[in-house]
Amino acid sequence: MPSCKMSAPLLKVCCARLIGANSCWLLLRTQGIRWCQGGSQRTVFGGRGLRNPASLGLQARVRPLPILIATGSGYMGYDQYGRYKDRELESKGIEVPPRIANEAQVALYKTIPTRLLSRAWGRLNQVDLPTWLRKPIYSLYIWTFGVNMKEAAVEDLHQYRNLGEFFRRKLKPQARPVCDSHCVISPADGKILHFGRVKNCEVEQVKGVTYSLETFLGPHTWAESIALNRNEDDPTNFQDILVTKEGNALFHCVVYLAPGDYHCFHSPTDWRVAHRRHFPGSLMSVNPGVARWIKELFCHNERVVLSGEWAHGFFSLTAVGATNVGSIRIYFDKELRTNLPRYSKGSFNDFSYVSNNNQEGISMRKGEHLGEFNLGSTIVLLFEAPKDFTFNLKAGQKIRYGEPLGTM
Repeated sequence: MPSCKMSAPLLKVCCARLIGANSCWLLLRTQGIRWCQGGSQRTVFGGRGLRNPASLGLQARVRPLPILIATGSGYMGYDQYGRYKDRELESKGIEVPPRIANEAQVALYKTIPTRLLSRAWGRLNQVDLPTWLRKPIYSLYIWTFGVNMKEAAVEDLHQYRNLGEFFRRKLKPQARPVCDSHCVISPADGKILHFGRVKNCEVEQVKGVTYSLETFLGPHTWAESIALNRNEDDPTNFQDILVTKEGNALFHCVVYLAPGDYHCFHSPTDWRVAHRRHFPGSLMSVNPGVARWIKELFCHNERVVLSGEWAHGFFSLTAVGATNVGSIRIYFDKELRTNLPRYSKGSFNDFSYVSNNNQEGISMRKGEHLGEFNLGSTIVLLFEAPKDFTFNLKAGQKIRYGEPLGTM
């Protein structure tokens, strides 16, 4: 009996401690973490047993991929809803201003390594495909982009050793008759993005979205008299410099080459090419949707400006690079190298075709082969012509190489 009386208080104390320990354990199970302050070491409890802080940190860490996917999906949904509302307004005849990307959005786009991806794509295009694999791959491309192989000089798909040869395929001579009754023809197959007269030294890449003429062409240093005649305080003076004859005006035309189009381009008129200016730069997409979104898109991208003269004064053709179009080739210019790994932002390289042995520069005939892209891109024509020059075009229409652009 005495032993029983002595053991009763001891049993109560043990039970109380056991209940308290279980309560603390349940609390720790609920919180998932237990901190022991007896020293600098911290012990973490949770789940089945003891874990170290590093393993808990891996579980507690925020997972960026689901958040990125959710945020991107939400933004795309919001953007598509906005475009849907714009289309509704346009269907009612209400003019909707274009949605222009801000500087942060353009900077974010430029962080994508499009130049590196384009070089990788260019190397992939040069890899010869097995004969049995050529027809399935080319047929998929033809079906996706609506390529008309009946116009190709070589219709047999097995003859194209790699994707590069297929992209740069030639046409049958009779597939593109060159218009003889008009002085300016389309230099390539594509879609007309915009055309018209240049005003206030601003050029429209699409309706409502412009870029600076001087930024696009660069300083007019190829003429010797610029330093004497130019007024730095007059922003429109650069445009006036390009117009060399009385009664003339400056015109422009933008032709977008889609991936399924014929990728070579030709001389749009009889002219003399005197100068080449190469602008290294970004390789953002130039499809019409992006052209409506990014102001001065053509000024951001890599481009090759060929300038000279035709019968009515100044004439220029600019080949604008784009994503997967890192290589712009000019047939008569073997020195040109585009999409090099390193370049200085905002820089440009000049080369003159006028020399002691060739005072006239490079003479080009209307319809003559001029160059090629590795994939679809854009060509911008800027030229001087009499003020009565009119374009026979509609924005968004499809045009083929050799068809007329306008009349005087």
